[in-house]
Amino acid sequence: MKAGRRALLAGGLAALAAPALAQGPQGCRGQVFLTIDTGWSREADSIAAILRRHAVTATLFIADEPTYRGDTTLSESWAPFWRARVAEGHSFASHTWRHWYFANDPGPGRTTFRSRRGQGQEVLDQAGLCAELARPIAALRRFAPEARVLPLWRAPGGIVTRNAVAMAAACGLRHQGWTRNGFLGDELDSSAHPNAALLRRNLANIGHGEVLVMHWGVRSRREPFAGILEALVTGLLARGLCFAPLPPEGVA
Repeated sequence: MKAGRRALLAGGLAALAAPALAQGPQGCRGQVFLTIDTGWSREADSIAAILRRHAVTATLFIADEPTYRGDTTLSESWAPFWRARVAEGHSFASHTWRHWYFANDPGPGRTTFRSRRGQGQEVLDQAGLCAELARPIAALRRFAPEARVLPLWRAPGGIVTRNAVAMAAACGLRHQGWTRNGFLGDELDSSAHPNAALLRRNLANIGHGEVLVMHWGVRSRREPFAGILEALVTGLLARGLCFAPLPPEGVA
């Protein structure tokens, strides 16, 4: 999995200020940035409850993906879930609307956006890419106009092309990947990477400044990562690492 390239350009979708929750023990020795991408969402409620118990605020990258309920993550049926996350002080950013993947750059000012579920592909120009990145945020705003939205975006899989990064920057959005030790492993096969092993690895390797990535549930994983999330959160807090939402300029 690639962390993706990051473009450096300020500006972007307007953010409405929302107070962050107080987090972690006093005298933090460092901070980490938890980010959550949309996905199958089977464990979404239990993950949200864990974060709420420990006053952890995260940055939520949103796309309109299929869920275990037979709907999609940004359909009206998920409005109460997203409104609750807004009320808890989480920040939001775009993860594209269709959750397709960037494949190549066929020419100046164009990038190929391709489905991995057999839905085809499209060559996006500047206006097309801006619209793709803006659409999930527009859906969120319909549910929760007060949501705090950052001028960041994340490509599905963290996979970008040179043109995609540059064109998104022209939309006012900087690409935000994750750090090497921030890949928590919830997408990995659980028979080869059981939760106990992931927990040991993450607690041993995560340090100050890491950008962590996980999902609201991954369809293919038979041992849901949510089963060790609380132990991971409390373990990092016990080491003096506090959780913070990403800053508007992102983290390199």
